[in-house]
Amino acid sequence: MKRLKGLRWWIVGLICLGTIINYLARNSLAVLAPVLQTKLSFSTQEYSYVVAAFQVGYTVMQSVCGYILDFLGLKLGFALFAVLWSGANLLHALAGGWGSLAFFRGLLGLSEAAAIPAGIKAISEWFPAKERSVAVGYFNAGTLLGALLAPPLVIWVMVQSSWQMAFIVTGGLGFVFALLWWLFYRTPRSHWLLGDRERDYILAGQESKTESEERKAPPVLEIISSPRFWGIAIPRFLAEPAWQTFNFWIPLYLANERHMNLKEIAIFAWLPFLAADLGGIFGSYLSPLLMKYFQVKLIPSRIAGIVLGAILMIGPGCIGLAASPYLAIALFCIGGFAHQMISALLNTLSADVFDPHEVATANGLTGTAAWTEGINLFAGSRRLGDNDRLWPLVCLFNFVRYYWRDGCHCAAPRHRQAQRHLARISHTLW
Repeated sequence: MKRLKGLRWWIVGLICLGTIINYLARNSLAVLAPVLQTKLSFSTQEYSYVVAAFQVGYTVMQSVCGYILDFLGLKLGFALFAVLWSGANLLHALAGGWGSLAFFRGLLGLSEAAAIPAGIKAISEWFPAKERSVAVGYFNAGTLLGALLAPPLVIWVMVQSSWQMAFIVTGGLGFVFALLWWLFYRTPRSHWLLGDRERDYILAGQESKTESEERKAPPVLEIISSPRFWGIAIPRFLAEPAWQTFNFWIPLYLANERHMNLKEIAIFAWLPFLAADLGGIFGSYLSPLLMKYFQVKLIPSRIAGIVLGAILMIGPGCIGLAASPYLAIALFCIGGFAHQMISALLNTLSADVFDPHEVATANGLTGTAAWTEGINLFAGSRRLGDNDRLWPLVCLFNFVRYYWRDGCHCAAPRHRQAQRHLARISHTLW
Protein backbone atom coordinates (compact mmCIF):
# COMPACT_ATOMS: atom_id res chain seq x y z
CA MET A 1 0.00 0.00 0.00
CA LYS A 2 1.22 3.47 -0.84
CA ARG A 3 2.38 5.52 2.14
CA LEU A 4 1.58 9.20 2.69
CA LYS A 5 4.69 11.33 3.14
CA GLY A 6 4.63 13.69 6.12
CA LEU A 7 1.57 11.96 7.57
CA ARG A 8 2.11 13.55 11.00
CA TRP A 9 1.30 16.96 9.48
CA TRP A 10 -1.87 15.56 7.92
CA ILE A 11 -2.83 14.35 11.40
CA VAL A 12 -2.34 17.91 12.69
CA GLY A 13 -4.62 19.07 9.89
CA LEU A 14 -7.28 16.60 11.00
CA ILE A 15 -6.98 17.77 14.62
CA CYS A 16 -7.11 21.36 13.43
CA LEU A 17 -10.33 20.66 11.53
CA GLY A 18 -11.90 19.23 14.66
CA THR A 19 -10.95 22.21 16.78
CA ILE A 20 -12.20 24.65 14.13
CA ILE A 21 -15.60 22.96 14.23
CA ASN A 22 -15.47 22.77 18.03
CA TYR A 23 -14.88 26.51 18.34
CA LEU A 24 -17.44 27.36 15.66
CA ALA A 25 -20.03 25.70 17.87
CA ARG A 26 -18.66 27.33 21.02
CA ASN A 27 -18.54 30.87 19.62
CA SER A 28 -21.91 30.80 17.88
CA LEU A 29 -23.66 31.98 21.02
CA ALA A 30 -21.33 34.93 21.56
CA VAL A 31 -21.95 36.10 17.98
CA LEU A 32 -25.72 35.71 18.32
CA ALA A 33 -25.91 37.18 21.82
CA PRO A 34 -26.99 40.73 20.76
CA VAL A 35 -29.84 39.24 18.68
CA LEU A 36 -30.84 36.62 21.25
CA GLN A 37 -31.06 39.25 23.98
CA THR A 38 -33.95 40.73 22.02
CA LYS A 39 -35.49 37.53 20.64
CA LEU A 40 -35.43 35.64 23.95
CA SER A 41 -35.74 38.72 26.19
CA PHE A 42 -32.85 38.24 28.61
CA SER A 43 -30.57 40.77 30.29
CA THR A 44 -26.79 40.98 30.27
CA GLN A 45 -26.77 39.49 33.77
CA GLU A 46 -28.92 36.57 32.63
CA TYR A 47 -26.57 36.11 29.68
CA SER A 48 -23.75 35.82 32.20
CA TYR A 49 -25.62 32.86 33.73
CA VAL A 50 -25.76 31.23 30.30
CA VAL A 51 -22.01 31.75 29.92
CA ALA A 52 -21.45 30.42 33.44
CA ALA A 53 -23.37 27.23 32.62
CA PHE A 54 -20.91 26.48 29.82
CA GLN A 55 -17.96 27.43 32.01
CA VAL A 56 -18.96 25.16 34.87
CA GLY A 57 -19.57 22.19 32.59
CA TYR A 58 -16.35 22.78 30.67
CA THR A 59 -14.30 23.30 33.82
CA VAL A 60 -15.46 20.14 35.53
CA MET A 61 -15.29 17.93 32.46
CA GLN A 62 -11.81 18.84 31.18
CA SER A 63 -10.25 16.51 33.75
CA VAL A 64 -12.89 13.83 33.17
CA CYS A 65 -12.55 14.04 29.39
CA GLY A 66 -8.78 13.83 29.61
CA TYR A 67 -9.04 10.70 31.75
CA ILE A 68 -11.53 9.10 29.34
CA LEU A 69 -9.32 9.91 26.33
CA ASP A 70 -6.28 8.36 28.00
CA PHE A 71 -8.26 5.26 29.00
CA LEU A 72 -10.33 4.68 25.84
CA GLY A 73 -7.78 6.00 23.38
CA LEU A 74 -8.12 8.91 20.98
CA LYS A 75 -9.87 7.16 18.10
CA LEU A 76 -12.95 6.17 20.06
CA GLY A 77 -12.82 8.87 22.72
CA PHE A 78 -12.61 11.95 20.51
CA ALA A 79 -15.18 10.64 18.01
CA LEU A 80 -17.59 10.05 20.88
CA PHE A 81 -17.17 13.55 22.29
CA ALA A 82 -17.54 15.11 18.83
CA VAL A 83 -20.93 13.43 18.44
CA LEU A 84 -21.99 14.62 21.89
CA TRP A 85 -20.99 18.27 21.42
CA SER A 86 -22.64 18.37 17.99
CA GLY A 87 -25.91 17.10 19.42
CA ALA A 88 -25.74 19.60 22.27
CA ASN A 89 -25.20 22.46 19.84
CA LEU A 90 -28.19 21.41 17.74
CA LEU A 91 -30.38 21.60 20.85
CA HIS A 92 -29.64 25.36 21.14
CA ALA A 93 -32.11 25.87 18.29
CA LEU A 94 -34.91 24.75 20.63
CA ALA A 95 -34.18 27.38 23.30
CA GLY A 96 -37.14 29.51 24.32
CA GLY A 97 -35.51 31.60 27.03
CA TRP A 98 -32.29 32.09 28.94
CA GLY A 99 -33.01 29.12 31.23
CA SER A 100 -33.27 26.53 28.47
CA LEU A 101 -30.37 28.19 26.65
CA ALA A 102 -28.24 27.86 29.79
CA PHE A 103 -29.17 24.17 30.09
CA PHE A 104 -28.17 23.42 26.50
CA ARG A 105 -25.06 25.52 26.96
CA GLY A 106 -24.09 23.45 29.97
CA LEU A 107 -24.43 20.25 27.92
CA LEU A 108 -22.17 21.78 25.27
CA GLY A 109 -19.53 22.61 27.88
CA LEU A 110 -19.59 19.06 29.23
CA SER A 111 -18.80 17.58 25.82
CA GLU A 112 -16.58 20.24 24.22
CA ALA A 113 -14.08 19.95 27.06
CA ALA A 114 -12.39 17.05 25.26
CA ALA A 115 -10.96 19.12 22.41
CA ILE A 116 -7.75 20.51 23.92
CA PRO A 117 -6.70 17.36 25.85
CA ALA A 118 -7.35 15.32 22.69
CA GLY A 119 -5.23 17.61 20.54
CA ILE A 120 -2.33 17.66 22.97
CA LYS A 121 -2.45 13.86 23.36
CA ALA A 122 -2.43 13.37 19.59
CA ILE A 123 0.59 15.65 19.22
CA SER A 124 2.42 13.84 22.02
CA GLU A 125 1.83 10.58 20.13
CA TRP A 126 2.67 11.83 16.66
CA PHE A 127 5.57 14.27 17.08
CA PRO A 128 9.16 14.23 18.32
CA ALA A 129 9.90 16.70 21.12
CA LYS A 130 11.66 19.25 18.91
CA GLU A 131 8.60 19.64 16.64
CA ARG A 132 5.88 19.64 19.27
CA SER A 133 5.62 23.39 19.77
CA VAL A 134 5.16 23.94 16.02
CA ALA A 135 2.50 21.22 15.89
CA VAL A 136 0.72 22.72 18.90
CA GLY A 137 0.89 26.14 17.22
CA TYR A 138 -1.00 24.85 14.19
CA PHE A 139 -3.42 22.85 16.33
CA ASN A 140 -3.98 25.97 18.44
CA ALA A 141 -4.64 27.89 15.24
CA GLY A 142 -7.61 25.59 14.69
CA THR A 143 -9.21 26.75 17.93
CA LEU A 144 -8.69 30.32 16.85
CA LEU A 145 -9.80 29.83 13.26
CA GLY A 146 -13.09 28.56 14.60
CA ALA A 147 -13.49 31.71 16.67
CA LEU A 148 -12.37 33.80 13.69
CA LEU A 149 -14.83 32.21 11.26
CA ALA A 150 -17.77 32.23 13.66
CA PRO A 151 -18.84 35.91 13.29
CA PRO A 152 -19.10 36.02 9.47
CA LEU A 153 -20.44 32.46 9.09
CA VAL A 154 -23.00 32.61 11.90
CA ILE A 155 -24.28 36.04 10.94
CA TRP A 156 -24.50 35.03 7.26
CA VAL A 157 -26.54 31.91 8.10
CA MET A 158 -28.78 33.94 10.42
CA VAL A 159 -29.40 36.61 7.78
CA GLN A 160 -30.12 33.98 5.13
CA SER A 161 -32.35 31.88 7.38
CA SER A 162 -32.67 32.27 11.16
CA TRP A 163 -30.71 32.18 14.39
CA GLN A 164 -31.92 28.61 14.92
CA MET A 165 -30.39 27.54 11.62
CA ALA A 166 -27.05 29.04 12.67
CA PHE A 167 -26.92 26.57 15.57
CA ILE A 168 -28.03 23.70 13.33
CA VAL A 169 -25.30 24.38 10.76
CA THR A 170 -22.46 24.74 13.27
CA GLY A 171 -23.69 21.66 15.15
CA GLY A 172 -24.10 19.53 12.03
CA LEU A 173 -20.48 20.05 11.02
CA GLY A 174 -19.37 18.17 14.13
CA PHE A 175 -21.00 14.94 12.95
CA VAL A 176 -18.99 15.13 9.73
CA PHE A 177 -15.78 15.51 11.72
CA ALA A 178 -16.65 12.59 14.02
CA LEU A 179 -16.94 10.31 10.99
CA LEU A 180 -13.65 11.54 9.48
CA TRP A 181 -11.86 11.06 12.81
CA TRP A 182 -13.17 7.52 13.26
CA LEU A 183 -12.12 6.56 9.73
CA PHE A 184 -8.65 8.08 9.60
CA TYR A 185 -7.11 8.40 13.07
CA ARG A 186 -4.67 5.76 14.35
CA THR A 187 -1.51 5.89 16.49
CA PRO A 188 1.86 6.00 14.70
CA ARG A 189 2.46 2.34 15.54
CA SER A 190 -0.64 1.15 13.70
CA HIS A 191 -1.45 3.71 10.98
CA TRP A 192 -1.51 2.04 7.57
CA LEU A 193 -0.47 5.21 5.71
CA LEU A 194 2.67 5.91 7.80
CA GLY A 195 6.00 4.94 6.28
CA ASP A 196 8.63 3.11 8.32
CA ARG A 197 11.13 5.97 8.02
CA GLU A 198 8.72 8.57 9.40
CA ARG A 199 7.56 6.18 12.12
CA ASP A 200 11.14 5.63 13.27
CA TYR A 201 11.77 9.41 13.18
CA ILE A 202 8.72 10.10 15.37
CA LEU A 203 9.46 7.41 17.95
CA ALA A 204 13.19 8.18 18.13
CA GLY A 205 12.48 11.84 18.94
CA GLN A 206 10.21 11.15 21.88
CA GLU A 207 11.44 11.02 25.48
CA SER A 208 9.67 7.78 26.29
CA LYS A 209 8.15 4.95 24.35
CA THR A 210 5.26 2.84 25.52
CA GLU A 211 5.90 -0.83 24.86
CA SER A 212 2.28 -1.53 23.96
CA GLU A 213 -0.97 0.26 23.31
CA GLU A 214 -2.77 -1.58 26.11
CA ARG A 215 -5.31 0.58 27.90
CA LYS A 216 -4.56 1.44 31.50
CA ALA A 217 -5.96 3.96 33.93
CA PRO A 218 -3.94 7.21 34.14
CA PRO A 219 -2.37 7.81 37.60
CA VAL A 220 -4.43 10.84 38.64
CA LEU A 221 -3.11 11.16 42.20
CA GLU A 222 0.46 10.85 40.98
CA ILE A 223 -0.13 13.57 38.40
CA ILE A 224 -1.67 16.12 40.77
CA SER A 225 1.01 15.52 43.41
CA SER A 226 3.78 16.23 40.90
CA PRO A 227 5.51 19.65 40.89
CA ARG A 228 5.59 19.56 37.08
CA PHE A 229 1.77 19.58 37.11
CA TRP A 230 1.62 22.68 39.33
CA GLY A 231 4.32 24.37 37.26
CA ILE A 232 1.84 24.38 34.38
CA ALA A 233 -1.45 24.63 36.29
CA ILE A 234 -0.60 27.83 38.20
CA PRO A 235 0.30 29.91 35.11
CA ARG A 236 -2.76 28.61 33.27
CA PHE A 237 -4.91 29.52 36.29
CA LEU A 238 -3.62 33.09 36.11
CA ALA A 239 -3.75 33.53 32.33
CA GLU A 240 -7.04 31.91 31.33
CA PRO A 241 -9.56 34.62 32.39
CA ALA A 242 -8.38 36.95 29.62
CA TRP A 243 -9.07 34.41 26.88
CA GLN A 244 -12.46 33.45 28.26
CA THR A 245 -13.37 37.13 28.25
CA PHE A 246 -12.36 37.49 24.60
CA ASN A 247 -14.36 34.40 23.58
CA PHE A 248 -17.60 35.15 25.42
CA TRP A 249 -17.85 38.93 25.65
CA ILE A 250 -16.26 40.76 22.70
CA PRO A 251 -19.39 40.93 20.48
CA LEU A 252 -21.63 42.00 23.37
CA TYR A 253 -19.05 44.52 24.57
CA LEU A 254 -18.75 46.05 21.08
CA ALA A 255 -22.55 46.29 20.84
CA ASN A 256 -23.31 47.66 24.31
CA GLU A 257 -20.27 49.73 25.23
CA ARG A 258 -18.92 50.76 21.80
CA HIS A 259 -22.38 50.93 20.15
CA MET A 260 -21.47 48.91 17.05
CA ASN A 261 -24.24 47.44 14.91
CA LEU A 262 -24.40 43.82 13.75
CA LYS A 263 -22.66 44.55 10.45
CA GLU A 264 -19.76 46.31 12.18
CA ILE A 265 -19.42 43.43 14.66
CA ALA A 266 -19.26 40.96 11.76
CA ILE A 267 -16.52 43.06 10.14
CA PHE A 268 -14.33 43.60 13.21
CA ALA A 269 -15.06 40.96 15.88
CA TRP A 270 -12.96 38.29 14.14
CA LEU A 271 -9.75 40.38 14.05
CA PRO A 272 -8.58 39.57 17.61
CA PHE A 273 -8.85 35.87 16.75
CA LEU A 274 -6.79 36.34 13.59
CA ALA A 275 -4.13 38.05 15.72
CA ALA A 276 -4.39 35.17 18.19
CA ASP A 277 -3.74 32.69 15.37
CA LEU A 278 -0.60 34.58 14.45
CA GLY A 279 0.51 34.76 18.08
CA GLY A 280 0.13 31.03 18.62
CA ILE A 281 2.11 30.23 15.46
CA PHE A 282 4.78 32.83 16.24
CA GLY A 283 5.25 31.41 19.74
CA SER A 284 5.43 27.87 18.39
CA TYR A 285 8.26 28.75 15.99
CA LEU A 286 10.09 30.89 18.56
CA SER A 287 10.92 27.84 20.68
CA PRO A 288 12.74 25.79 17.98
CA LEU A 289 14.49 28.93 16.70
CA LEU A 290 15.88 29.61 20.17
CA MET A 291 17.03 25.99 20.41
CA LYS A 292 18.65 26.02 16.96
CA TYR A 293 20.37 29.41 16.87
CA PHE A 294 20.95 30.24 20.55
CA GLN A 295 21.40 26.73 21.98
CA VAL A 296 18.56 27.30 24.44
CA LYS A 297 17.34 24.03 25.93
CA LEU A 298 13.85 22.66 25.39
CA ILE A 299 11.99 23.86 28.51
CA PRO A 300 13.65 27.33 28.74
CA SER A 301 12.79 27.90 25.07
CA ARG A 302 9.12 27.39 25.91
CA ILE A 303 9.36 29.74 28.90
CA ALA A 304 10.96 32.52 26.83
CA GLY A 305 7.85 32.76 24.65
CA ILE A 306 5.60 32.75 27.70
CA VAL A 307 7.56 35.69 29.14
CA LEU A 308 7.15 37.72 25.95
CA GLY A 309 3.44 36.98 25.82
CA ALA A 310 2.96 38.05 29.44
CA ILE A 311 4.62 41.41 28.75
CA LEU A 312 2.41 42.05 25.70
CA MET A 313 -0.73 41.47 27.79
CA ILE A 314 -0.35 45.04 29.01
CA GLY A 315 -2.17 46.04 25.80
CA PRO A 316 -5.70 44.77 26.53
CA GLY A 317 -5.42 46.12 30.07
CA CYS A 318 -5.65 49.58 28.47
CA ILE A 319 -8.88 48.98 26.54
CA GLY A 320 -10.86 51.12 28.96
CA LEU A 321 -8.61 54.09 28.09
CA ALA A 322 -9.26 53.81 24.34
CA ALA A 323 -11.45 56.65 23.07
CA SER A 324 -12.04 54.98 19.70
CA PRO A 325 -13.70 51.58 19.22
CA TYR A 326 -11.09 50.81 16.57
CA LEU A 327 -8.27 51.40 19.03
CA ALA A 328 -10.09 49.09 21.46
CA ILE A 329 -10.19 46.41 18.75
CA ALA A 330 -6.46 46.91 18.11
CA LEU A 331 -5.78 46.35 21.81
CA PHE A 332 -7.95 43.24 21.71
CA CYS A 333 -5.73 42.06 18.85
CA ILE A 334 -2.57 42.58 20.90
CA GLY A 335 -4.17 40.64 23.73
CA GLY A 336 -5.19 37.78 21.45
CA PHE A 337 -1.68 37.57 19.96
CA ALA A 338 -0.04 37.60 23.38
CA HIS A 339 -2.39 35.22 25.12
CA GLN A 340 -2.15 32.52 22.49
CA MET A 341 1.64 32.65 22.62
CA ILE A 342 1.25 31.83 26.30
CA SER A 343 -1.48 29.23 25.77
CA ALA A 344 0.24 27.31 22.98
CA LEU A 345 3.51 27.02 24.88
CA LEU A 346 1.89 26.06 28.18
CA ASN A 347 -0.04 23.31 26.39
CA THR A 348 3.16 22.15 24.71
CA LEU A 349 4.77 21.79 28.12
CA SER A 350 2.14 19.18 29.03
CA ALA A 351 3.36 16.98 26.19
CA ASP A 352 6.99 17.70 27.11
CA VAL A 353 6.88 16.56 30.74
CA PHE A 354 4.13 13.91 30.90
CA ASP A 355 4.09 10.40 29.45
CA PRO A 356 1.79 9.58 26.49
CA HIS A 357 -0.61 7.47 28.56
CA GLU A 358 -1.23 10.33 31.02
CA VAL A 359 -0.84 13.52 28.96
CA ALA A 360 -4.57 14.05 28.21
CA THR A 361 -5.42 13.60 31.88
CA ALA A 362 -2.67 16.02 32.94
CA ASN A 363 -3.70 18.59 30.33
CA GLY A 364 -7.35 18.26 31.34
CA LEU A 365 -6.47 18.78 35.00
CA THR A 366 -4.46 21.92 34.24
CA GLY A 367 -7.38 23.09 32.09
CA THR A 368 -9.75 22.63 35.02
CA ALA A 369 -7.43 24.76 37.15
CA ALA A 370 -7.35 27.43 34.45
CA TRP A 371 -11.10 27.59 33.93
CA THR A 372 -11.76 27.65 37.67
CA GLU A 373 -10.21 31.11 37.79
CA GLY A 374 -12.32 32.20 34.83
CA ILE A 375 -15.46 31.25 36.75
CA ASN A 376 -14.20 33.10 39.84
CA LEU A 377 -13.62 36.24 37.79
CA PHE A 378 -17.01 36.27 36.08
CA ALA A 379 -18.86 35.38 39.27
CA GLY A 380 -17.73 38.70 40.66
CA SER A 381 -17.82 40.66 37.40
CA ARG A 382 -21.03 39.93 35.50
CA ARG A 383 -21.14 43.16 33.55
CA LEU A 384 -18.07 42.87 31.34
CA GLY A 385 -20.28 43.34 28.32
CA ASP A 386 -21.43 46.71 29.65
CA ASN A 387 -18.33 48.13 31.32
CA ASP A 388 -14.91 48.75 29.80
CA ARG A 389 -13.34 49.66 33.14
CA LEU A 390 -13.19 45.97 34.08
CA TRP A 391 -10.72 44.98 31.33
CA PRO A 392 -7.61 45.79 33.41
CA LEU A 393 -8.84 43.29 36.01
CA VAL A 394 -8.96 40.59 33.35
CA CYS A 395 -5.37 41.19 32.31
CA LEU A 396 -4.02 41.66 35.83
CA PHE A 397 -3.87 37.90 36.23
CA ASN A 398 -1.17 37.77 33.57
CA PHE A 399 1.19 39.78 35.79
CA VAL A 400 0.59 38.28 39.23
CA ARG A 401 3.97 37.32 40.64
CA TYR A 402 3.45 34.01 42.32
CA TYR A 403 6.53 32.70 44.10
CA TRP A 404 6.74 28.96 44.41
CA ARG A 405 9.08 28.33 47.30
CA ASP A 406 9.45 24.57 47.20
CA GLY A 407 11.93 23.08 44.76
CA CYS A 408 10.75 20.51 42.28
CA HIS A 409 11.82 16.92 42.69
CA CYS A 410 10.77 13.82 40.83
CA ALA A 411 11.63 10.17 41.00
CA ALA A 412 11.92 9.96 37.23
CA PRO A 413 15.37 11.32 36.24
CA ARG A 414 14.28 12.42 32.78
CA HIS A 415 11.87 14.97 34.33
CA ARG A 416 14.25 16.62 36.80
CA GLN A 417 15.59 19.34 34.54
CA ALA A 418 12.12 20.00 33.13
CA GLN A 419 10.72 20.42 36.63
CA ARG A 420 13.47 22.82 37.71
CA HIS A 421 12.60 25.07 34.79
CA LEU A 422 8.86 24.73 35.34
CA ALA A 423 9.34 25.71 38.97
CA ARG A 424 10.76 29.03 37.77
CA ILE A 425 7.67 29.92 35.72
CA SER A 426 5.71 31.25 38.67
CA HIS A 427 8.77 33.01 40.09
CA THR A 428 9.93 34.59 36.83
CA LEU A 429 6.67 35.33 35.06
CA TRP A 430 3.69 35.37 37.33
